[in-house]
Amino acid sequence: MWFPTGCAIAQVVLIEGRASLEVGLVGDEGVLGVPVVLDVPLSPERAVVQVPGLALRADAARFREELARCPVLGQVLRHYVHALMGQLAQTAGCTRYHVVEQRLARWLLMTQDRAHGDRFRVTHEFLAYILGVRRVGITRAATALQQRRIIRYARGDITILDRDGLSGAACTCYEADRTRYAVAMAASSL
Repeated sequence: MWFPTGCAIAQVVLIEGRASLEVGLVGDEGVLGVPVVLDVPLSPERAVVQVPGLALRADAARFREELARCPVLGQVLRHYVHALMGQLAQTAGCTRYHVVEQRLARWLLMTQDRAHGDRFRVTHEFLAYILGVRRVGITRAATALQQRRIIRYARGDITILDRDGLSGAACTCYEADRTRYAVAMAASSL
């Protein structure tokens, strides 16, 4: 079980052992280790650290014991899993229906939320890997955002200059995800 406190971890699914696609992103709003919560032995996704930083770790067996003893923890985690499942579904639709620039803007906003900063390192190659597109598509999308002075991108360093502009460039999937997590967390605090 990994509890990010200052990093962002992508959940990536491999397609036919070669291609990959990000299907979820975990930061300090969640946990990497949902299979432990659901009491299943294996995860269908791989974890890739997108923004390095701190995370807390818990042994799976000890965590299951704690989960059995603390019903409130189970409730909070079930609400989180529900929100995460919604994010997975939203990502599938986003990948199918939205253009690369919108998807990149969504990803940058989600990463900024989890990195708690306006600047992070990520290459075009990594973005292409995560978003499941060719590198040239990332270059075009990032260039368009940079020309509108929404981001600054140089040699793997991305700085978000205009969050409102980035929100305007993103598809509606970003707000749908934010709302879903807010509702899940509000339900957990009742």
